[in-house]
Amino acid sequence: MSGDLFSRAQQVIPGGVNSPVRSFRSVGGTPYFVSRAEGPHVWDSEGKRYIDYVMSYGPAIAGHCPPQIIDAIQQASGNGTSYGAPTFAEIEIAEEISSRVDGVDMVRLVSSGTEATMTAVRLARGVTGRDKIIKFSGHYHGHADALLAAGGSGVANQGISGSLGVPASAVADTIVTPWNQIPELDESTAALILEPLPANMGVVPPKENFLKELRNVCDRYGVLLIFDEVITGFRMAMGGASQWYGVKPDLWCFGKVIGGGLPMGAYGGSVEVMSQVAPLGNVYQAGTLSGNPIATAAGLAQLRLLNPDSYATLERTARRLADGFLKVFQEVGIDATIPRVGPLLSIFFTDKQPSNFDEAQEAAENGVYQEFFHQMLKRGVALAPGPYEALFPSLAHTEEIIDQTIGIAQDVAKKMANR
Repeated sequence: MSGDLFSRAQQVIPGGVNSPVRSFRSVGGTPYFVSRAEGPHVWDSEGKRYIDYVMSYGPAIAGHCPPQIIDAIQQASGNGTSYGAPTFAEIEIAEEISSRVDGVDMVRLVSSGTEATMTAVRLARGVTGRDKIIKFSGHYHGHADALLAAGGSGVANQGISGSLGVPASAVADTIVTPWNQIPELDESTAALILEPLPANMGVVPPKENFLKELRNVCDRYGVLLIFDEVITGFRMAMGGASQWYGVKPDLWCFGKVIGGGLPMGAYGGSVEVMSQVAPLGNVYQAGTLSGNPIATAAGLAQLRLLNPDSYATLERTARRLADGFLKVFQEVGIDATIPRVGPLLSIFFTDKQPSNFDEAQEAAENGVYQEFFHQMLKRGVALAPGPYEALFPSLAHTEEIIDQTIGIAQDVAKKMANR
């Protein structure tokens, strides 16, 4: 049935999907179509159940379909779906975000992570009066033109278009530089934007004190430091990666977790910086559905589920999964490394943990992940259909579920080692 649905989808949706990674192009084969989800599981259109580690690529931190979030959605939707006017819920979720993240005094809600990063860059340019921005190779900040810049191998360079339709002029002021190397900044640089813990090229942690060094060099040249915490925000800790690493940027970008599974993003920072946003200032940004009442209800319900005990549980779960995977691979002689920071982890089939995008790319493109993915999927474990993605264990992934996953991985690893 999934094959029939995919064929049908391809007739009316480009590639049959509404986000490219879902197409299975990176791993081959036909994507499964999800009919429902609950806890740590999803069911496909044929009724097969999978242990899910995609978890909507991060939003489902409390598991699929948690009753508190569903109740909040049902209650909010009963009052209307969109008003085009301020709501009390917008105040509540902005206060919740601000109370959890030290340094975020004001928050503007948007509808996606891409909107958040795009506007944060615009705001940084408006505040500084400068044009140039710097990003790191392998860091993904959504599909805004200025951030879809591709870098060369091993050296910093002026960004080149990373997509057809993105003109050279759109990335002319974007410099792409290697991750884990301090970039060259100067008085023409408006912003340095980064994932404080990259998770879009697999998990490739910053070197020790690297983020603190970036903070120092940004301060030296008056450059605004932007943390893209669309993945790490409210996943790594109550205050996200900035709390985890003890480094405050000038602007934060959020998404995924804060929407409770519905479309929502946000950006925030100090009163001084955020006061430059319209209508207070002259940096324009607007959105018909920004602060949508159903999304804010879902996001607020999810944030209120997350407390220090939740993060301790998430880290224990991720550690159990990472340690179990690594032991399984070592037992059968498969080269693998499982980088993990707190509750975020990924799998590289290589004997050396990557420290930059070139190394991550070499490990991701050796073809081993693709085989592991399909063998796990066949046995009822859904990993991301791409070697550059992180795994997202949730609060619904119990020790029993993790151990079941490891047992399945053991069978798969033995099969792979004996092929």
